[in-house]
Amino acid sequence: MNASDASRRCVGILAGGGPLPGQVAAAAAAQGRDVFIVAFQDFAEPAVVAPWPHAYVRLAAAGSILSELRKHDCGDIVLIGPVRRPSFRDLRPDAEGARILARLGRALFAGDDGLLGALVRILGEEGFTVRGAHEFLSQSLGRTGALGRHEPDETARSDIERGVEVVRELGKLDIGQGCVVQNGVVLAVEAMEGTDAMLKRAGQCRQPGEGGVLIKLCKPGQERRADMPTIGPRTIEEASQARLVGVAFEAGATLLTDPKACIAAADNAGLFLFGV
Repeated sequence: MNASDASRRCVGILAGGGPLPGQVAAAAAAQGRDVFIVAFQDFAEPAVVAPWPHAYVRLAAAGSILSELRKHDCGDIVLIGPVRRPSFRDLRPDAEGARILARLGRALFAGDDGLLGALVRILGEEGFTVRGAHEFLSQSLGRTGALGRHEPDETARSDIERGVEVVRELGKLDIGQGCVVQNGVVLAVEAMEGTDAMLKRAGQCRQPGEGGVLIKLCKPGQERRADMPTIGPRTIEEASQARLVGVAFEAGATLLTDPKACIAAADNAGLFLFGV
């Protein structure tokens, strides 16, 4: 199959939660591509996937997932939307799922990036080409500098620098993509609970005085086709409720689920939204 043939094949979207699966589908359709969504049960949002051809499949039902992708002649695959890692007791893999779990091996016990990197490799071995959501949503990538009316002051810039150091160290251990720093004090770091839960915890740990910044970055060497940092309007709202002064993110490597709404929410809350 040549490159032009491959580009005409259906784009398969493995969809977790949130609005991004639908946005990727719309962007692919705008390029003249057919789209099919494999919507993970208990994670994908019905209103997001309903406008597109789709099928609901259990997360561990790899046989059904691969069957749907092949039935609809999917060539390019996009993994997008949060999915909570299930316990072994809840997995209940089908026969193909058990085979893939065996192929994952030690990666199954690694952090999210190690696991996702192994999944990307296996999907490639199964004949698919894994694409990053950012390849379809380039307009949603956060850019460098202030995106709204507010900018970080000297104290906030110092907290951003501290947060970058912390998240890079977390990333080396494949733990998380974010942290909250207030006046040099690390209030919270992100692990399995996700950004919103971390922000709630940071609000409970606030120190006396002003300040507080959320920092989101890619992990060093991260598999960006599967787990790019994401910020949405809810992130801004949670940061505001935690009484932070702003949100900093890695420019060119962070997806904003709704850039205009994120900027408006930050402006309304008096927070900066800043790409570093």
